[in-house]
Amino acid sequence: MAVPPAVGGGPYRGRHGRAGCRGADPGDRFADLVDELVGIDGVTPPRGGAGFGRSALKFRNRIFAMFVRGQLVVKLPAARVQELIAAGAGDHFDANKGTPMKEWLSVDPQAAQDWLALAREALAFADR
Repeated sequence: MAVPPAVGGGPYRGRHGRAGCRGADPGDRFADLVDELVGIDGVTPPRGGAGFGRSALKFRNRIFAMFVRGQLVVKLPAARVQELIAAGAGDHFDANKGTPMKEWLSVDPQAAQDWLALAREALAFADR
């Protein structure tokens, strides 16, 4: 599956126009990201409620991006996660079990990373 490019004038679209925009409210950024990706075949929005995955975007029932503790969390190849950590984009995601997950990146909202671009990268990884 090819992930379609952002529609319109660039990568920062959605309800608030801030899906990738550093400095915007992280909750709004994630909502914009959901708005951008939910129309792609196979992508389902967060289900809400309680428990793990309640804030997760899924591709064919596989979580590829979620909003946890005010941060975007994406699943990417382990080497890519290490590269992003080295660049200061975030850290390994830890699901409160004391063990960092090597293929999951928790993105610092203040890092200069485009959330929509990372989520699209995670979606492509989920489709492998």
